[in-house]
Amino acid sequence: MLHLNAQMMQTYSLKAKDIRKDWYVIDAEGQVLGRLAARVASVLRGKHKPTFTPHLDMGDCVIVTNAEKVVATGGKDSKKVYWRHSGFMGGAKTVLLEDLRRRHPERIIQSAVRGMLPHNKLGRRVIKHLKVYAGPDHPHEAQLPKPLEFF
Repeated sequence: MLHLNAQMMQTYSLKAKDIRKDWYVIDAEGQVLGRLAARVASVLRGKHKPTFTPHLDMGDCVIVTNAEKVVATGGKDSKKVYWRHSGFMGGAKTVLLEDLRRRHPERIIQSAVRGMLPHNKLGRRVIKHLKVYAGPDHPHEAQLPKPLEFF
């Protein structure tokens, strides 16, 4: 039987001032789109940290390079359709993955990661820590990003 005066363990809750953000860089060349997006979304949320707190923006910043060389499996290049709506009658716009890769390859990864984040204020705040670039170069060398290895 537990004695009422016995000292109980308390759950540690991370404070916003204790959050430290690291920078990671990922080369998307040859990576499968969905697997890459799932890993990036997890790092953006901070789920890889032992002090993960679901209601705080405690994830790290992620830089993705070579977005134009990400791989889509199953013939999705000619089948997958991205759509958006202008808000006006008949304002639906659609574009295939292969066309989006030619015009705006960054949007492929941004769209995949955004779909894996929470659809609320937290998700809109977390997605801002994702930087995607079509080529191998990025302007964030001053942040000293570390390469992120997949496990």
